[in-house]
Amino acid sequence: MLTLDTKTFIAAAPKGLRAEAAGMSPAEFYDCYCGHTGPVRLSEYAAGHRDAECTATLEFAGHLRTVATTGSPVAALTSALYDEGYPVEILQFHQRRTADGTATFVWCELDGKRGWGAALSGDGAESIVRAMISGINRLGS
Repeated sequence: MLTLDTKTFIAAAPKGLRAEAAGMSPAEFYDCYCGHTGPVRLSEYAAGHRDAECTATLEFAGHLRTVATTGSPVAALTSALYDEGYPVEILQFHQRRTADGTATFVWCELDGKRGWGAALSGDGAESIVRAMISGINRLGS
């Protein structure tokens, strides 16, 4: 896992998220938008040999599902989540390189609820997967 400069991470967030999180401490921001608890967990992640390849194993209420993609992790993960009963829509997507890695921010909708998920990783695709899971967990709990 990366060493996180939370202030740099927050500064990379889109304007709407920064406004929503105004007044939060860096720790509160991280706990709120990057939470790792909820109905979906990332059990394993492996980057492929090319930038657009990855394999993510997700855990849903005691069973595992592996998602492999050679294209967009957003499309592959959205499809897998839908199949598992999480019909998530990604309404906004923001990704920026920072000194600490790739920061990804997704504005999601699930069952009529909307909210942000965020993540930081050294691998861009892993950052996407983690941000989407954070968004699902915020909205699905």
